[in-house]
Amino acid sequence: MRDLVKMWSNTRMVVLSAVSAALYVALLLPFKFLLVIPGFAELRPAGAIPPACGLLFGPAGAFGAGFGNLIGDIFGGMLGPVSLFGVVANFLYGYLPYKTYRALARENFAWKMPLRNWLSLLFSIALGACSCGIVIGFGADLFGFVPFRALANWICINNLLFGLTLCPLILISIFSYIKDAGLFYEDLLTPKKAGALSIVGIFLVLIGILIALGLGNYSGPVQNLLDVSGKTLTAATVGPGVVLIIIGTIVI
Repeated sequence: MRDLVKMWSNTRMVVLSAVSAALYVALLLPFKFLLVIPGFAELRPAGAIPPACGLLFGPAGAFGAGFGNLIGDIFGGMLGPVSLFGVVANFLYGYLPYKTYRALARENFAWKMPLRNWLSLLFSIALGACSCGIVIGFGADLFGFVPFRALANWICINNLLFGLTLCPLILISIFSYIKDAGLFYEDLLTPKKAGALSIVGIFLVLIGILIALGLGNYSGPVQNLLDVSGKTLTAATVGPGVVLIIIGTIVI
């Protein structure tokens, strides 16, 4: 994860982080009134922006997604304790697609990409989309605001819907212009090549997602087994999945 530190010494990357945040906020605010869970979730076409910025600008796009979501919460009247989880979640939504796609495929984005690249792109976006929903749902449930199942599932669905449809269109439409302008992350950071350990990290994130969504949505047997409720149940069911997602992200 050295790229997360290295980028702050590159002026263009810092500017791209600010641009990513501004773009995210600009697309978040107009849809804040389309509430699904009042105070916590809305219909969000802007869900395509974090993976797009991450895949184009690398860590700059990921930081921009995290900061942009926080600013969106402030101006959208949704600021609260869960906003901190929102920063982490949206950062992951930008960072995981960037790292995962880099580990699985390296060609540029175009309509005529090999099938392997298309599958890698969609898988990378889905990994980030679900991780985002899980982390926010985990935080909201821990604070006792919204049940994990309600919030996490909706955010995952929203992110998958717009991420898997709009994000590839954005990438293919503007990649050549970003590349020609010298703003593609590879031209600014020259990041280290992904190795076999990155695949292990991807696997850990995937297992973490499956554990969190599986136990979080079907926590009845766990509750009966442990005889717990509330925050303890959330920590016991979703917590291990969140930990694996964070560890896997670090490893990638």
